[in-house]
Amino acid sequence: MKTRRHFLQSSTSLIALPALESLGFRRFASAATPSAPPKRLVFLGFGWGITTETWFPDIKQTGKDYTLPEGLKPLARHKADFTVVQGLWNKYSNEGHWGSTMWLTGANRFAEPGQTFHNSISADQVAAAKLGMETRFASLQLNGSENAEASGHGPGLSMAWDVSGKPIGGHKGPVEAFHRLFSKDTTPIEQQKAMLAQKRSVLDTVMENAKAMQRGLGKNDRAKLDEYFQGIRDIETRLAKDEQWIGVPQPKAAIPQPQEGLAGKEEITIMYDIIVAAMQTDSTRVLTYRQPVSTLLTSIGIKVAPHDMSHYHSTMGEKLAASQQRDLVQSELLAGLLDKLKATKEADGSSLFDHVALAYGSNIRTEHNLDNCPTLLAGGGAGIKLGHNIVAPKDTPLCNTWLTLLHGIGVNAERHGDSSGVLKEIVA
Repeated sequence: MKTRRHFLQSSTSLIALPALESLGFRRFASAATPSAPPKRLVFLGFGWGITTETWFPDIKQTGKDYTLPEGLKPLARHKADFTVVQGLWNKYSNEGHWGSTMWLTGANRFAEPGQTFHNSISADQVAAAKLGMETRFASLQLNGSENAEASGHGPGLSMAWDVSGKPIGGHKGPVEAFHRLFSKDTTPIEQQKAMLAQKRSVLDTVMENAKAMQRGLGKNDRAKLDEYFQGIRDIETRLAKDEQWIGVPQPKAAIPQPQEGLAGKEEITIMYDIIVAAMQTDSTRVLTYRQPVSTLLTSIGIKVAPHDMSHYHSTMGEKLAASQQRDLVQSELLAGLLDKLKATKEADGSSLFDHVALAYGSNIRTEHNLDNCPTLLAGGGAGIKLGHNIVAPKDTPLCNTWLTLLHGIGVNAERHGDSSGVLKEIVA
């Protein structure tokens, strides 16, 4: 008899099914070395927004001949190599404390009847489905070492969401990220194979039993079970990739192991080093980084709480000064990352910067304002215009920008999120 809460089991393990009212495939990666430098995609997200009055360029100075605003002054040496896009937004966003939850998805959280939260696949995972085929990690999700809500990011385990709109876990802080990339697995190869074989056996049994349960289920339950099947297929894909890389040594660490306890500005600096190292060793070609804000403020001597800082309009003074100082430090850190990307050489003599599409920004502009999402694009990987101040037409979806980047790196998605087409204004 099928109970409302049913479990699928093998002889050794069980996996809980989703709650039901009435009641794959395996992709292998290739380790082939590319003949030309590959495309990469990087998303750097922060919460609590920016200082509107001093971060955005003048909307009347479009194109290349614009004055760099005070909040971006530390990026002056890279002015020809990044573009600011104004006027973008996620029209369904309505939560002023969620700086990254829907930033890369553009989803409507109320899209599913009767549910108060819904998300969809993030742009990085769309890219990972193609760019991740030849690397050890299809994508890498990095988080700050502090609580995400303290930095205004909102719900999620990282900035990444899978094809079913479920959160994908991330690595918390530089030490954890470093070990994921470069620490050696000392488990004997035969034991690794046996462990993977056992996991496959469990999944095969679970899939067989789940398919047998489909008979007699109502429409809503079949939809839930389909979502469950997709989760199993995702596990199969990860197991297939693990199998492909058994016995392949981890790359030699391109940077020293980070110290424990790094926070704020030091943490972000090292995380940027790890991002460069991950691409330099071709461990992954798709990365997201959900950056800390609260510890960043503390590390530079700011005592104003990050949420209060984002409400600087109410009192100006100390809150405004804190917001502007935060902008300067974040821009300084970003400038350092661009320095490293330009200095890191590919096998053909070009720079890593030439093959990276990098997006930097937030779903929050400032306070609880979710229009005109701060958006800065850099890198030569997607073939976009660089060195410009671009003002998008009114009501342009932020996802138009993500769709344009996806196309630019060779991922020909028909649409993404609430996109209405590519953002022609940034196409070179």
